[in-house]
Amino acid sequence: MALTDLIPPEIKNDKLYNALLALGLESSLHTYIEIGSSSGEGSTEALVRGIRQRKEANEVRLFCMELSRPRFTKLVANYCDDKFLKPYNLSSVSLKDFPSKKEVSWFYANTRTNLNAHALEVVLGWLDQDIEYVRESCLDLCGIEMVKSANAIAAFDVAFIDGSEFTGERELLKLLGAKYIVLDDVNAHKNFNSYRLLRNHTSYQVFAEDLNLRNGFAIFVRNF
Repeated sequence: MALTDLIPPEIKNDKLYNALLALGLESSLHTYIEIGSSSGEGSTEALVRGIRQRKEANEVRLFCMELSRPRFTKLVANYCDDKFLKPYNLSSVSLKDFPSKKEVSWFYANTRTNLNAHALEVVLGWLDQDIEYVRESCLDLCGIEMVKSANAIAAFDVAFIDGSEFTGERELLKLLGAKYIVLDDVNAHKNFNSYRLLRNHTSYQVFAEDLNLRNGFAIFVRNF
């Protein structure tokens, strides 16, 4: 699927959707970042539904990052009345943080995941597509660091990582410290390493997970 295409939501009225809704409802949480918001009709919708029900919704900030311009345009239109939602049309990480073809090929050959349902040439084509879109769109900035700096945020209360197939691990390294970290596609390249890093991280424990829902998801909570 090209980044110029609108795509239907995958996270919709399922266990992950309901978990995100609950995190949106939690009154102790005030800063959220979502990597890969698309047009906002899936995971974004779940978070927004929860936040809208809170009395202190005006004190919440939900930063939504979407690289695709058509999807970003629809995202903005869908939530133009929700002042707590802050949309960013940026890459979550800069091009220097994208993995090389050699790294992706090694992962593909040595780690059996749901990614192996696709030919390696197809997977590498997705990588080329992502990199070229960032380059042609002049969006080669580290969006995560930009949001943190512009809004004086050292660590988010909730970080949801569901962007490019190839940047999940790099995104996690920039989001460690968040109270809750939500990973989608843990049985693919996107968050395979991120899941294992957090599983063995002394500062985090599993809050919820379902490794059989689509490509698997997991939510981790910081221990302190």
